[in-house]
Amino acid sequence: MSLNAFFARLGNRLTALFGRGLVLTMSIVLLLGIAIAVLSLLLSNVAAPTTLTIASGPPGSSFQRNAERYRQLLAREGVTVKVLPSAGAQDNLRLLLDARQKVDVGFVLTGESGNADTSRLMSLGSISYQPLLVFYRGAPRALLSDFKGQRLDIGEEGSGTRTLALALLKLNGIAPGGDTTLLSSLHGDAVKALLAGRIDALFVMGDSTSTDHLRELLHNPDIHLFSFAQADGYARRLSYLNKLEMPRGVLDFGKDIPAETINLVAPAVELVARDGLHPALSDLLLDAAREVHGKAGIFKKAGEFPALASHEIHTSPDAQRYYASGKSFLYRTFPFWLAGLVARGLAVILPLALLLIPALRVVPVLYRWRIQSGINRWYRVLFDIEREAVSHRGEPAKCQELLHRLAHIDAAVSRIVVPAAFGDLLYDLRGHIDFVRTRLLAEQPGTE
Repeated sequence: MSLNAFFARLGNRLTALFGRGLVLTMSIVLLLGIAIAVLSLLLSNVAAPTTLTIASGPPGSSFQRNAERYRQLLAREGVTVKVLPSAGAQDNLRLLLDARQKVDVGFVLTGESGNADTSRLMSLGSISYQPLLVFYRGAPRALLSDFKGQRLDIGEEGSGTRTLALALLKLNGIAPGGDTTLLSSLHGDAVKALLAGRIDALFVMGDSTSTDHLRELLHNPDIHLFSFAQADGYARRLSYLNKLEMPRGVLDFGKDIPAETINLVAPAVELVARDGLHPALSDLLLDAAREVHGKAGIFKKAGEFPALASHEIHTSPDAQRYYASGKSFLYRTFPFWLAGLVARGLAVILPLALLLIPALRVVPVLYRWRIQSGINRWYRVLFDIEREAVSHRGEPAKCQELLHRLAHIDAAVSRIVVPAAFGDLLYDLRGHIDFVRTRLLAEQPGTE
C-alpha cells in the first residue's frame, strides 16, 4: 500500500468515526501548530552561536598566545573565534564595558575594575596568576620605596601593568607629579631603554609584554629582578594580590637563573564575559581553559586552574554549574552542533506541545457540545408535548394533535446525521421520542 493510499484510508476511517468537521478542525489545529513550530525554529536564537570574539593583548604577550590556543580548541567544536588584539587587561575591560564594541570575552586582571559599573559582566573564573616583574639596573633594592626619584617605566596606558604599578608605588609614597619620573614606553622600546640605561627600572607583566623580551631581561647579567620582601604585606593590603615564589634556578639551572628565590606579587587573571554569553559557549571556554591552564607551571599546581573565585565581578551562574557538575546534559552527550539543534528544537517544541495537547483535547469536547446542543433543542419540544398532554388529559383531539406533532419530530430527527462516535446522543433522543409516544397512546380512550 502506498503512503498516499494509507493516509487516505486513515482519513476516511477517522471521518466515519468522528465526522468530517472534527477531523478537519483537529487537522487545522495540528497543522497550525506545526507551522508555528517550524517558524519559531527558524527565527529562534536558542542554539549557541558559532562565532566568538575574545579580547587578548599585544602581539607576543601571554594573553595573545592563550587566546590563539582558545581559538584552536574551539575550532574543533565548529566555533570560530576572532582574536582581537588590545593593549592589555585594562584595555580588555574597557572593550567589554563598551556596548558598541563587538567583544564577548576578555582576559582581565583582578583589582582592575575600580569604580567601573561591571553589573553587565560576569566572571567565568580565574585562569592563572600574572606576576608583576620589576627589572632594574644598579645596586640591589630591598623596597619599592628605594626607586623614589628614579626613572621608572610602568607600562602603557590601558595595561594591567600600569594600574598595578601605580597602586603599589602609591603605597610607597610615589605618585605621578612627584620627583619620580613615571614613563610609558612601548614594550620593545622600554626593554631597549633599560638595557641602554635611559631608564632605571621597568615594570612588566605577561599580559602586555612579549615572552622574548622577558627572556632577554632575565638572561642579562646587568639586569636584576626585584624581589618583593614585603610580598605578604602587599597581599594583605591589596586583597586581589597573591604572593608567589620563583625558586632559585627554576628558569635556567645551568646558569642559576634566578640566583636566589624571588618573591613576587600577582593578581589573578579572570576570564570575563558579557552577561549575554550563551551557556554552551561558557562550557566550551571553560573546557578550553582547563586544557590550556590546567597543567603545572612555575607558579601553579596541576589542576589549580581554572578556579571558581569571587572578586569584583560577579561569578556567572553557568560557570558555577560547570564547576559543580560539568557541562550541561545536551552538550555533554552530543556533539556541539547537534546539541545546538536539539536545544533549539526542545526550546520550541516543548512550549508548543504544552499548548497543543490541551487544544487537541478541547476540540472534541467542544465538537460534542455543539452536536449535543443541536440535539437538546428537540428535548425542549418533547418537554412541551408532555406538559400539554398532562394539561389536556382526556381530550382525544388534543392527543391526536400531539401525536401528529411527535411524528413530525421523529421524521426530522431521523434525518439527522452524526458521526458514529456521537451516535449515543441520537439514539437516546429517538428512544425518548418513543417513550413520549407510548405515553400519549396510553392516554387514548379505550387504550389500556
